[in-house]
Amino acid sequence: MSKLILYHGSPEIIEKPLFEKGKEYNDYGRGFYCTEHIELAKEWACTDGIDGYANRYEIETDGLKVLKLSSDEFTVLNWLAILLLHRKPKLNTPVSVQGRKYLIENFVPDFEDSDLIIGYRADDSYFSFARSFVNNEISLRQLSFAMRLGKLGEQIVLKSNTAFDRIEFIDYTVADNAVYYAKRKARDEEARAAYIRELETDDINGIYMRDILREEIKPDDIRLR
Repeated sequence: MSKLILYHGSPEIIEKPLFEKGKEYNDYGRGFYCTEHIELAKEWACTDGIDGYANRYEIETDGLKVLKLSSDEFTVLNWLAILLLHRKPKLNTPVSVQGRKYLIENFVPDFEDSDLIIGYRADDSYFSFARSFVNNEISLRQLSFAMRLGKLGEQIVLKSNTAFDRIEFIDYTVADNAVYYAKRKARDEEARAAYIRELETDDINGIYMRDILREEIKPDDIRLR
């Protein structure tokens, strides 16, 4: 048997996660978003001036269909395509509008029947990095670099009723807003600062959104690896 210990940061204690309470416009659509790292869960739990909770759970994964977007089978564009499918960034140029459509049509992996999805978490700063790529402002290499900033790690999302039936609440830990909201802000600021430093070096030979559209680059293109 293979069991995972998961944490969910929230302003509430959640003893029974409910599938229907998820929001369609989250990173991977409706689901229950967790991490394997309690410190990250505490950061996610806190907003300005409000303490939160790191809810701890256990889930048996044997027999579940797991889509892991960080595996060698996928690239950052597969993650980005799922993100663009669910979240609605402000796109103001023909390249960005066409780019979103192209990525969704060509790079969204088969995820609808997955029980769990494992992939990047798109905090505000990371979502802005993704939007910059679609707007043709940064290269694919720069986007891949940006997604490793801040050490957010991966989030694990329960996507099916089968997964929800298996998750078991264990306990919770209080997340002190005075400590963890500051940590959350510092992590975000550090990521943005490193991102700005990276942009000081032009990626002249990199792959940009316009190149993907012009050359109709597909997921099996070796240049994406």
